[in-house]
Formats: sequence, structure tokens, C-alpha cells
Amino acid sequence: MTNNALPVVLAGARGHGRWHLDNIRRLQDKGIVELAGICELTPLTPAELPDGLGTPEQSADFGGLLDSTGARIAVICTPIPTHTDLALTAAGRGVHLLLEKPPAPSYAEFRRMADGVAEAGVACQIGFQSLGSHAVPAIRKLIAEGAIGEVVGIGGAGAWARAEEYYRRAPWAGRRRMNGADVIDGVLTNPLAHAVATALALGDSPHAEDVTRIETELLRANDIESDDTSCVRVTTAGGRPITVAATLCAEDPDEPYVVVHGTSGRITFWYKQDRVLLQRADHGPEESEYGRTDLLENLVEHLTDGTGLLVAPDSTGAFMKVVEAIRLSPDPAPLPRDAWHLLADENRRVVPGIDGLVAAAADTLALYSELGAPWAASAESLPKEVST
Repeated sequence: MTNNALPVVLAGARGHGRWHLDNIRRLQDKGIVELAGICELTPLTPAELPDGLGTPEQSADFGGLLDSTGARIAVICTPIPTHTDLALTAAGRGVHLLLEKPPAPSYAEFRRMADGVAEAGVACQIGFQSLGSHAVPAIRKLIAEGAIGEVVGIGGAGAWARAEEYYRRAPWAGRRRMNGADVIDGVLTNPLAHAVATALALGDSPHAEDVTRIETELLRANDIESDDTSCVRVTTAGGRPITVAATLCAEDPDEPYVVVHGTSGRITFWYKQDRVLLQRADHGPEESEYGRTDLLENLVEHLTDGTGLLVAPDSTGAFMKVVEAIRLSPDPAPLPRDAWHLLADENRRVVPGIDGLVAAAADTLALYSELGAPWAASAESLPKEVST
């Protein structure tokens, strides 16, 4: 380990954790971190470790591993219901955190985590990688300069596809609850959570107190507990609507985006690509691409030179209010059998017309039922507004 490299322990190195392994390897090559340990129930084999990572200590005992490695940072990429307890285990040892999204399955668990981390005096970064995009401050500057007039609302759209195997990747996949504990692994809270968090950030409404009203329509085509085709409309303290529509049953999967609607134009942000399109009156379309700051690297810079954290826990409070509204909503309504079909060659369920509805919701800030989706009646008949 180099003198300046911070020792890191990764909890959860399979699944999405493989991305973190590769990212830690990248930062290790830069000499700023060193992978000191991996916490997994079953140790990784040498073939599962990226070349050049060395032989980190492995253990299923997270706290013991933090102690034995002298870790300064813990990256937590474990099942959603474990996030709070693991974060507090690290915080109690003075270990700083990169905690994967969603940070918790309920607002109460989120507050327990955030308050415990604050009391321990450790830094905590929440893993919304899209909020590390340099496009986010650039868009905020465009809005502040009046490039699209007065902002009237923000939409988000995510049309993705997941095979049925996706819901068998782990015991908690596609579940709302498991063994009496909340999971809330739905399309808006996990795979397309970035669309919700990014829309709230661009709407200058990232904190819990910025949210005054939440409406949800939660549906599912797959044989799961949770939702795979849903929309949410958040009313902010400023009175502006933020509507995000998402599905994992797209006909033609495409890049998710957030769109800021103004009185004289719009800004579209494809957040996975860091790509921005500005359209405004009396101007031709202007497209720009931006860089991105990695959140683990930002956490290291915060610890070494005081750089501000990009995604501190309280800046995800509004997102967690959405998670809580989804948790408190009635269980997702199953789509009628004639509203979806199985794409046999990809072994995934498809909802005809959903791609257009997702885009229309982002464009009009309307919910599926308001757009006339015939199958949305099952969700419309349920109580959908949750007080914050």
C-alpha cells in the first residue's frame, strides 16, 4: 500500500459489486485507495478478482474485517435491508462510507442511518452516480440564467427491459418485504432510482422538507411482489410537479432521461451518458457532453483535502420520501393478462405501448391513468396519494 492510499473494504462484491471492484482497481492504480478487504458470505475465488487487486483479506464478518484491515472507507453494496445496520457498524468504528442506493428501504431506516452516521462524525456518500455528472451544475446554471424561462415542472422517463431471470438473481429481488423486513425493490426505488433522484436534484428539491405531496401508480407485469411499471408525481414546496415514469417491460429499451420544462424551452439530460440537449425559443438545438466525478474518488478527496461531498445523506431525503410513499402505497396492481406478452427469445415480459406512455408522462407531467392507459384503471382505483 502506498503511503497516501486509503484502505477500503467492499461489502458485497458480486452482482453490482463487480462494478465497485473494477472501480476500486482503477483508483488503486491511481494510488489513492487500496482494496484491503472483501466481505462476502462466500469468499471470491481468484478468478473473480480483477487482475492487479492483490489478495485482499476476505471474511463474512463485516465488523471484524474493518477492525483487522484498519479500513478508512467501507463501500456497501449489499441487499437493501442490510444497508442501515452495516452503515452503522462502519460508522461506530470511525469508518467512512460509500453506501449504494437506495440507502434504505424506509424513511425510518434512512433516518436511523443518517442520524447515526452524523453522530459518529464520519463522512457518508450515497451512491447516486448520476449526481456526480458535471452536467448537473451546468443545467442548474442554465436554469438560473433563465435559458428556458421559468421552470414549470420536471419529467423523468426510464424504459428498460429485464428478463425474468432478473427477479431470480437474489432472494430479495422484486420483493416488497422479506422475513418481516421491508425491501421495496421496485423499478422507481432501485433500477431506475437515478431518474427519481436526478429529477429531484435538478428541481432544486433534494431534501425531505422540499416535498409536500406524492402520488403513485404502481403496477406489475411480472410475477413479483413489487412494481415493474410505475409512475410517481411529487409536488415540491415550490409548487412545481416532478413526474417520473418507468418500466422494466419496454418494447424497445432506451436510455433514461430527465427533462426540465420551462416557459420558453426545455433541457433534456440523458444521465447515464452525461449528455444534455438544450432547446429554446429563437435558438437551434444545442447538445453538450460532460465529464463525471466518481463518487468514491470524491469521498477520498473529501477525506484528504476537504472537498465537499457530492451526495451526502440529507441530499437524498426527498428521494427517501418517495421510497416511503411507495412503501406505504397498496401493493402493486397486476396488469391484466392481455396487457402484456412474453418475448420468448429474451424471456421477458413486454407491455405494448409502454415506451410511448413513459415518454408522454415525462413530457406532460401526467400519470398513466391521466394519459388514458386502459390498464392503469387498476392502479387508479387504489389510494395513490401519500401525505408527507
